[in-house]
Amino acid sequence: MDIVNTIRDYVQAECQKPTSKYGFDPFPFHLVLVAKHAAALADELGGDKEVILIAAWLHDIGSIIYGRDNHHITGAKIAEAKLTELNYPKEKIELVKNCILNHRGSKSNTRNTIEEKIIAEADVISNFDNIAGIFNAAYVYEKLDQTQARASVRQKLINKWNQLHFENSKKIVKPKYDAAMLLF
Repeated sequence: MDIVNTIRDYVQAECQKPTSKYGFDPFPFHLVLVAKHAAALADELGGDKEVILIAAWLHDIGSIIYGRDNHHITGAKIAEAKLTELNYPKEKIELVKNCILNHRGSKSNTRNTIEEKIIAEADVISNFDNIAGIFNAAYVYEKLDQTQARASVRQKLINKWNQLHFENSKKIVKPKYDAAMLLF
């Protein structure tokens, strides 16, 4: 799993750069959570755990380096270049790229592999562990006022809830979802 640690360190370094579009916050408050949930889902559901963890760390690299627009596409290109540089097997690079290309819940891409499904699911679950981060994005990056941010975050959480596919994920997230809806 040295490759996983190498990729984690690469992503952490990109988040620490002054050019990071969202600063360092995505690393501890999103990417670490996605990797944790992806590892747990891989243990439960199977799939190539190494590919899953690499994709978990890299799934938002396009957003960190270039911004949110089409970050699934830019991220897949960045991942391919970095993994090729590290002599990672081509067939596994394709799996990682497909996870990144198909992780976004706002896109209706077909997820064909368990690895792709796990990355998308872990990305969704992570939102319920960092609702403050969703508010931060609404205020800072979307420039919403408090009323708009409240409505936006509520709708995002509803959308995220509806994107969950695995029963165990719903069990894990349900208390957090219910608590958030109660507060809204």
